[in-house]
Amino acid sequence: MNDDDQSDRRKYEFRKVIEELTEYSGSGTQLVSIYVPSDRQISDIVAHVTQEHSEASNIKSKQTRTAVQDALTSIKDRLRYYDNPPENGMVLFSGAIDAGGGQTDMVTKVLEHPPQPIESFIYHCDSAFLTEPLEEMLGDKGLFGLIVLDRREANVGWLKGKRVEPVKSASSLVPGKQRKGGQSAQRFARLRLEAIDNFYQEVAEMADDLFVPKRHEMDGVLVGGPSPTKDEFLDGEYLHHELQDLVLGKFDVSYTDESGLSDLVDAASDVLAETEMMKDKSQMDEFFKELHQGELATYGFESTRQNLMMGAVDRLLLSEDLRQDVVTYVCENDHEQREVIDRRKNTPDHECEQCGDVVTAEAATREDIIEHLIDIAEQRGTETKLISTDFEEGEQLMNAFGGIAGILRYSTGI
Repeated sequence: MNDDDQSDRRKYEFRKVIEELTEYSGSGTQLVSIYVPSDRQISDIVAHVTQEHSEASNIKSKQTRTAVQDALTSIKDRLRYYDNPPENGMVLFSGAIDAGGGQTDMVTKVLEHPPQPIESFIYHCDSAFLTEPLEEMLGDKGLFGLIVLDRREANVGWLKGKRVEPVKSASSLVPGKQRKGGQSAQRFARLRLEAIDNFYQEVAEMADDLFVPKRHEMDGVLVGGPSPTKDEFLDGEYLHHELQDLVLGKFDVSYTDESGLSDLVDAASDVLAETEMMKDKSQMDEFFKELHQGELATYGFESTRQNLMMGAVDRLLLSEDLRQDVVTYVCENDHEQREVIDRRKNTPDHECEQCGDVVTAEAATREDIIEHLIDIAEQRGTETKLISTDFEEGEQLMNAFGGIAGILRYSTGI
């Protein structure tokens, strides 16, 4: 498994934990979250937790007081296993969560390998765990400014990883090419040029306001529109000079409304070939080509799993939005069968299709479907790609193919 595959898997596992944490709630401000940077001494964290435990004795509600102190004790016990924080720091969560029926369960989790370094120490106590800093870490890589314009309108927005986000728009007051009666041709031409210049300045001001504060984080600026508009805009150096230096190219785009921003991304596909969205799109385009014209496509859980087991899958394509488990049943006659169920549902009993033997839920084995398939892929030397649903083909993978597909090394007929 290459580095990208490992990164995809780590991100998936991390996202799964975050989703679990966001579902928890406490009856009071009793769920503790602690973010620890790598340069913070464990002894300092222990001292802080000890101090918070002492101060928690002042909480008026006995239930909340006990819950907070129990959470802090649990965190302190976990910290004993560390001499130093891991390379990217660590995050600790602990608290009594609502289990329904007036009951609570104590949950303690330690996340040791966040996708990005923890920047600062945070101690947070509330009715929900603090997960927003972690969610931001999982944000898509790549940040590009997008500008589409003609002489009638313009739109400015972002390409954030795989997501196109329209932000600002403007309409021009540039008159058409036909002058109205009473105006000389020269006067009309002059007024029209002034209006065009004013509009380009307005578009540049929109772009500057949006992009300049983020210029050091941006990977580039893309400009689209018909000729000669985009050429005039760039050649006239209307943009802030630091943004002008970030322009990766200008591209022919027919539409300059919000949809034009997506057209710009498509038109700039060569420039964006290394971004995550274009990587995902390329994988899906190859899958659809094989699906319609070749013999090297597989999809759905059963057929894809069979091809994986045979070592026939070159690349396994899994939707990031898959939220299912696979349950494995083995009856007394050693017949093995599997059922895919929603992660939120309880494991059902199962009647063996071959002999009719009933396998109870307690006797079944349940796994996350993505982890189940990735484990097989790793054993067979198959690459795994987690595909976003932030673009049309990614949505199709999830909605039309159950979130599971693959590109084969050779045709198997399955």
